[in-house]
Amino acid sequence: MRAVHMSGPGGPRSRRGLAVGALALALALAASAWAQPKPLALPATWYGVQIDGNAFTVELPGIPDYRQLGDASARGTAFVLHSYSLEAGGNSYVVQTALYPADVDVGDPRRLLQTALDDRAKVLEGGKWSRVDWRTVAGVAAADSTGLLKGGNALRQLVLLKGRRLVSLAFMGPAASTTGTEADRFFKSLKMK
Repeated sequence: MRAVHMSGPGGPRSRRGLAVGALALALALAASAWAQPKPLALPATWYGVQIDGNAFTVELPGIPDYRQLGDASARGTAFVLHSYSLEAGGNSYVVQTALYPADVDVGDPRRLLQTALDDRAKVLEGGKWSRVDWRTVAGVAAADSTGLLKGGNALRQLVLLKGRRLVSLAFMGPAASTTGTEADRFFKSLKMK
């Protein structure tokens, strides 16, 4: 069987020659497209995490490290602070909770939350929060606060007290990120039991 010749600007060509030319053109176009860097965008996988025996749940963009830290009340009664932390996408996520012992007066939740805010403010630029919004979350008093950290990043923290349970969610990252999609998803995911 003989190949069919076709005329073109470069003279007669066979079907095989056309196929090779088309393949070369396709490879050149593919190489050109491949050479252009495209950022790899993987969808974030968020996980529902049960905190301290399912006292509450929160979503995080990964599996957090878990630690138990020893703490004590002002009168010296020991209690455990459960801490969950994760670094993801250039941001830090921290979830902490504790059951205050009986010698801690929880009758004035706002006073206890203010004490927690004042203690955390020590790491902030100027030692104070830029913004503190008092509101109700899950039916209890809560404070949503934001402040600049020494070194340029920012901290957003939500603290609440439900009965004897202290809950703290903290997000650290570039200042603009504290009101961004990741931070909002993290804070809105809190579900008290």
